[in-house]
Amino acid sequence: MKLYNTLTHDVQDFAPADGKTVKMYVCGVTPYSSTHVGHALSYVAFDTLRRYLEFIGFDVRHVQNFTDVDDKIINRAKERGIEPDELAEEFIEDFYRTMDALNIQRAHVYPRATQEIGPIIETIQTLIDNGSAYPGGGDVFFRVTKKDDYGKLSHRTLDGMQAGARIEVDESKEHPMDFVLWKGARVSEPSWESPWGPGRPGWHIECTAMAMTYLGATLDIHGGGQDLIFPHHENEIAQSEASTGQTPFSRYWVHNGLLQLGADKMSKSLGNLVSVEEALENYSPDAIRLYFLSSHYRSPLSYSDEGCDAMERSADRLRHVLREDATSEGEAMDPAPFREQFMSGMDDDLNTPKALAAMFDLSREMNRQRDEGHSISVAQDCLRDLGSLLGLTFEEREAALAVDAESYNALITGIQEQVAETEHKELISLLSKAGATSVETVEAKNIDLLITLRAECR
Repeated sequence: MKLYNTLTHDVQDFAPADGKTVKMYVCGVTPYSSTHVGHALSYVAFDTLRRYLEFIGFDVRHVQNFTDVDDKIINRAKERGIEPDELAEEFIEDFYRTMDALNIQRAHVYPRATQEIGPIIETIQTLIDNGSAYPGGGDVFFRVTKKDDYGKLSHRTLDGMQAGARIEVDESKEHPMDFVLWKGARVSEPSWESPWGPGRPGWHIECTAMAMTYLGATLDIHGGGQDLIFPHHENEIAQSEASTGQTPFSRYWVHNGLLQLGADKMSKSLGNLVSVEEALENYSPDAIRLYFLSSHYRSPLSYSDEGCDAMERSADRLRHVLREDATSEGEAMDPAPFREQFMSGMDDDLNTPKALAAMFDLSREMNRQRDEGHSISVAQDCLRDLGSLLGLTFEEREAALAVDAESYNALITGIQEQVAETEHKELISLLSKAGATSVETVEAKNIDLLITLRAECR
């Protein structure tokens, strides 16, 4: 298998350091609001990578963190009048629930920054002791000038970084690009004791300490979104290699493209979010995964209802061919060429669009050969196997009629006012306005509900 390595800017043959076990660290979420589809895009990509690596014979050790202490968590908790750890726990549970719904395999370990303060402090102390970090103004900073190759991941120079950034003057820093490892305590914020006084860890050092605690000094794959390349991953490399004296910190750096809503990246800070929960109200998990995987993982993707609708129809076509009676006295269809096409795509830097094309070619050929009297049972098994490598379940889409109590009561009132004249189509219209996902869904799946509503209104 070949993978694009951001560090070297080229596609390379992939092999773990020990030839067998892949040590993979993926940057996790900051749990201060609902998990959105931008997060899901990233975790579907790395879930698919993990599934395929395991399929081709590797053992994968997957670690993914939670940044559960952060300014955003603190500020949001204050707005809601609760403790930061209570807020973080709420949205960590939301993360688990939504990732499970999308059939994303759980990481083997989910370390939390607040539970790894000891290793974080030890790593910072090592950096101070070897001259790579220094205390200043109650904080501790990493000394970027001590790392001659700082900027090697983002392919930037220190001068270029300064020229292209707005940097607030901080007299505690020796260099404007020095970054914080430990933040001195502030009033009414979480803090821990340290050799430099009470405080909390900086964002970058958390990932370094957690990755090395659970995977060792050198990783095989470090993953995340392209928006993390600089400064987060650049700083991780600098402090990790400076603390251990070993290079590289990660042998492969894998970054997914970002999900956009219109022209902008989907992000909490921009407020242009679609939560995973909202998406699942309208689309099946398979449709959402197909939508993400229809684009190469390194490419940006624009989220749209039209795109998801198209993928739902595609998922239905796959479900249909798997429901068909496969038995026949005719010669069995051979799916091997389509399997080879699928594997060729996956081996080529996880080219899921090519892999999906093979699956849809296979489904079309299955329909044709079935019509000609051939058995497609072997091909059906093949299609299920290929789908499982992409995390597809082919489960039938559930007809969800999401109507809350207020909408339901308004619906009943509306029907009562016109029940004498109301025809079937008008009832469907009222249901749709009250929250049904589609008129077609109501017509096809909710006739019993229509009857119940009629009875209640009389």
